[in-house]
Amino acid sequence: MMLAIISKFVLLCKLTNIKIMKTLIKTLLLCTLLCTLFSSCGHEYVDLGLPSGIKWATCNVGANSPEEFGGYYAWGETEEKEEYSWKTYKWCNGNNESFTKYCTNRYCGTVDNKTVLDPEDDVAHVKWGGDWRMPTTEEQEELINNCTWERTALNGVNGYKVTGPNGNSIFLPVLLDYNIDTWYWSSSLCTRYPIDAWALYIEGDCYDWREELRCSGIPFVRPVCE
Repeated sequence: MMLAIISKFVLLCKLTNIKIMKTLIKTLLLCTLLCTLFSSCGHEYVDLGLPSGIKWATCNVGANSPEEFGGYYAWGETEEKEEYSWKTYKWCNGNNESFTKYCTNRYCGTVDNKTVLDPEDDVAHVKWGGDWRMPTTEEQEELINNCTWERTALNGVNGYKVTGPNGNSIFLPVLLDYNIDTWYWSSSLCTRYPIDAWALYIEGDCYDWREELRCSGIPFVRPVCE
């Protein structure tokens, strides 16, 4: 598409002011480069300079700005709902001993040894497309260990400015105040006890990843891309 447009510009150069057309082409190429660097499938990201090279989205899934919380999703589900419980959870038959997918323990259901969400069950990938996905626990741990976390507020919403090694930063909103725990899902199953999945846990000045019930709709989702 872009090459076709540029080819037309080159053709026009023969018919009009060449200097003006060259300026237009340079501007077009620059805009294309910026879009490639700072957005993916229409969603903005920030390169924090992390060792893995992973880029973090500027907003949560379902949010339109960094300070919005976005949608509430059970782990492995891609739609919001009225009730979050084992009775309504997609990947079991009404209780936590009947898992039909993502199970590593025969006492919890049908064992398939899947420990990371498939793309079709990853709400970040389903909602945003492209190479967007939920982060793994390793990627969340990298965010904790390689960034500085600073309490701040954005448009009246409390949260943390998370600054990477290269000085770039993202904002993670928290619920109400800093003494109420806030969670962000990872794509990783808790293999030792598969009723849980891992999530980034934030409370006060504690940033960690902990287990949370898969059927819970409490955690938010902050996507990453390659």
